[in-house]
Amino acid sequence: MTNNFFDAVKNRRTYYNISADSPVTDERLREIVEYAVKHSPSAFNSQSGRTVLLLAKHHEKLWNMTEDVLRGFVPADQFQQTADKMQSFRAGHGTVLFFEDQNIVKSLQEQFPLYAANFPVWSSQSSAMLQFVVWTGLETEGLGASLQHYGELIEDAVKTEWKIAPEWKLIAQMPFGKPTVEPGEKSFEDISKRSLVFG
Repeated sequence: MTNNFFDAVKNRRTYYNISADSPVTDERLREIVEYAVKHSPSAFNSQSGRTVLLLAKHHEKLWNMTEDVLRGFVPADQFQQTADKMQSFRAGHGTVLFFEDQNIVKSLQEQFPLYAANFPVWSSQSSAMLQFVVWTGLETEGLGASLQHYGELIEDAVKTEWKIAPEWKLIAQMPFGKPTVEPGEKSFEDISKRSLVFG
């Protein structure tokens, strides 16, 4: 990655206004996602994180599919806002889908019954770290992204369309592209109320 780590962490923001342009090749995008999957931490080194990178027509199909599903839940007279949001995602270059392999989670629960209740939580935390690494990696390459959660609504359709293993649980979707509008100024709570130091 080209930027200082802490600069990248600071610069990572949520971008809803994105275009299909990309300052890097699709092969570079694949490298970023695969690097993140390989090196992001996971509890017990479970490596339960899974990703699917959707580009071109596959990316567009995801958001067309999501829009169609949402029509069944959002009243027609209120749907325009939802349609506009779907278009903002569809306008991007691609989408990263994040999954967690439930077979691995269940296997660890069986191997370590004392911690059985913790493994789904740790799996979720591992996924969050993977999402952050991918998001920050995209930021360092000049791309903007946002994190979406339509999982329960679209999971079955996604698995059918892209022949995803049934044990992969859909956690989040990250549409990305070249930012077309800069995000607003970010406000911060008093750090002394959020971070304590002793010693």
